[in-house]
Amino acid sequence: MTTIKDVAKRAKVSITSASYALNRTGTISEDTRKRVLDAAEELNYHPNAFARNLKKRKSHTIGVFISRFGGSFYEEILEGIHDAVLQTEYELIVCPESRTIPKLLTQRQVDGAIVFDSKINSDIISRLASKIFPIVVLDRYLESNFLLPLLLDNQQGTKEAFYHLYQQGARRIFFVSGASDSFDNMERKKAFLHEADINDVTVECFNGNFTEKSGYEIAKAIIAAQNIPEAVFCANDQMAIGFLRAMKENHLRAPDDIAIVGFDDIQVAKYMQPTLSTIGASRLSWGALAATQLIDFLEDEKPFQAIRIPTRLIQRESSSKNPPGEG
Repeated sequence: MTTIKDVAKRAKVSITSASYALNRTGTISEDTRKRVLDAAEELNYHPNAFARNLKKRKSHTIGVFISRFGGSFYEEILEGIHDAVLQTEYELIVCPESRTIPKLLTQRQVDGAIVFDSKINSDIISRLASKIFPIVVLDRYLESNFLLPLLLDNQQGTKEAFYHLYQQGARRIFFVSGASDSFDNMERKKAFLHEADINDVTVECFNGNFTEKSGYEIAKAIIAAQNIPEAVFCANDQMAIGFLRAMKENHLRAPDDIAIVGFDDIQVAKYMQPTLSTIGASRLSWGALAATQLIDFLEDEKPFQAIRIPTRLIQRESSSKNPPGEG
């Protein structure tokens, strides 16, 4: 097996000079660099990238730590990350939620991380983040020079949902909450109750967990108690879909009996019967921006820019009798 020592011998230079030439570092003449490169080509020598990266303590790999692979919500974020990484020389490793915190993260076996997993403790993330190990978080707000919280504009989207229902005359409005440990859920609930409060609307809240089943069970309990609202805002689309299913089983129609709005604009939302009104954002752009900012920091120490990903109301049949067409 050909080594750098063989290349140096063929080029009649020191091993150090050969290393400089092959790695395009150091101060050597162009003539020396050319002799080394020619020798390497003649001997069919290719530097071991893994070994070289170990010496530099760089792997040129980004780690993505995400709650789950399933569902279009996460798939589109991953696709955006992947598309951005493909434009660079970096590789991508995706780690799904696990019982223990992945060693790839805790031992910094990647150059930087994108985290979207609420099971990973914020204190650990804050402790790990550093100049040589920057981290982008998509599911919580953390402050540090080497941490970027890249989050949805939950407040704007939720505000649009409230006024959409309120301006149609709804005053008896319910809120179906997601998982209690979710930052997004907390922001959505706070924003919705704030808008209700300034408009003297009392909102009854029900605790779900972001699953279709929880939305279904909550709707069944509401209907059984004959506690029928005029409108319901669910903290995500899955719960809204479950709510609509329970309504259909009990011969209730949206929006005639109850107007329904979800959040996330998952792919199935526009194919429901009725189609589901929701709050949408570009998850492709979200993922791409996370990867781009992380790699820009790693390559050029470009400061992180904390921004909110824009959200917008998408009116469909579940909350509007005559919804506008989608562009």
